[in-house]
Amino acid sequence: MRLRDRRHMEKPEIIIIPMIDIMFFLLVFFMLSTLYMVNLKTVDINMPQAVHAETQLKVTYVITMKNDGSLWLEDKPIAEQELLQKAARQQASNPRFSVVVRADQKLDYGMVVGLLDKIKGAGVSKVGLAAASAGRQ
Repeated sequence: MRLRDRRHMEKPEIIIIPMIDIMFFLLVFFMLSTLYMVNLKTVDINMPQAVHAETQLKVTYVITMKNDGSLWLEDKPIAEQELLQKAARQQASNPRFSVVVRADQKLDYGMVVGLLDKIKGAGVSKVGLAAASAGRQ
């Protein structure tokens, strides 16, 4: 018993357009989701630019000095004494503790050096300065 006529049978086809649409959707999804994986909580400032700036991923504290002299620990304002006490406690509990200072480029150089000196005085041995990457030429 034959249900179909062999002359009217169509060859099977693979429709690739929906698969391409799905692949583009997944590509966009993963691109957007990776943007939110970088969790850098900082305050916006005008940092000086450097051609040979390096990216350090293993930083415990990111301290920001705005051009008005205010201090921010990540994205929260903090008093200088409280910052130094927290840094000293972290250094005592974690020997690989490190601090990066982000300072506005219009800030007085003496204020930045003063903060670095106080951080070193609190016992923190790994201190760095942040700069915006100017790109290699």
